Amino acid sequence: VQLQASGGGLVQAGGSLRLSCAASEGTVSKYNVGWFRQAPGKEREFVGAMSWTGGSTVYADYGEGRFTISRDNAKNTVYLEMNGLKPEDTAVYYCAASVYRFTYRESRVESRYAYWGQGTLVTVSS
Repeated sequence: VQLQASGGGLVQAGGSLRLSCAASEGTVSKYNVGWFRQAPGKEREFVGAMSWTGGSTVYADYGEGRFTISRDNAKNTVYLEMNGLKPEDTAVYYCAASVYRFTYRESRVESRYAYWGQGTLVTVSS
């Protein structure tokens, strides 16, 4: 599956963005999909993930209550909706697909994801 993340941009603190992860080849409904981010000068970190069924989601602590992952299999797309954005949310956001069993622990591990999109930049101004 080939993934493409989009929807990033410049937003003021407190604002919202919805990122999209579209599959240009393959069917995203067959995969668990995770979101990761990498801030300038920092390592990439887990944001959240959704199981291939859509029945399970996990989020990083900093995203709980602010970030929501959803999927629209008819559009072959997974979304990351981000509300209450903070300057520390500034990063390049990546989506990735995995065929590993979806668990709380495994969904957070980058190496479990075989397919990655190119990333989309989110900048939150104070």
